[in-house]
Amino acid sequence: MEMKEFFKDVFKYHNHFNQKLIEQLIENENSLSERTIPLISHSINTQQVWNARITNKEKLGVHAEHSLRECKRIDSENYNETLEILKNHELTENISYSNSKGTEFNNTIQQILFHIANHFSHHKGQIISDLRQNGINPIVTDYIFYKR
Repeated sequence: MEMKEFFKDVFKYHNHFNQKLIEQLIENENSLSERTIPLISHSINTQQVWNARITNKEKLGVHAEHSLRECKRIDSENYNETLEILKNHELTENISYSNSKGTEFNNTIQQILFHIANHFSHHKGQIISDLRQNGINPIVTDYIFYKR
C-alpha cells in the first residue's frame, strides 16, 4: 500500500471512531469525568492546528473546549482537510512552523500526519479509561476491529 493510501486509511479509521466515540460521550454526557470533554476537544483541536500549519489557515486554540456536537463537526472538517492535504501535497514536503512558545521547527508532512494519528490513539485511550472509571462500557476502537 502506498503511503498516501495508508494515511487515508488511518485517518478514515480515526474519523470513524472519533465520531462513534463522541456519539457515546453525548449519550453519557451527564456521567463523564471532568477531563473527558477537554480531552476530546484537545484531540480534535490538535488535528486542526496541524492541518492549519500545513495549509496556512487560522488555527484553533489547542486547549479550546467545545460542545460534543461541535467536536463532531470539527472532526469531520478536520478529516476532509486532511484528505485535501494528502491530495495536494507530497508527504516529503517540509513544513516550517512555530509552536505555541514561538520556537521554530521544520517537519515533513508524513511526520506530522503520523504525529496526529499517534496523538489521537493516546488520548482515545485516556478517554476510554475515563469511561470505564465512570461505569460506562466504552466502544471498541481498535484498528484491527475496524479492518475486520
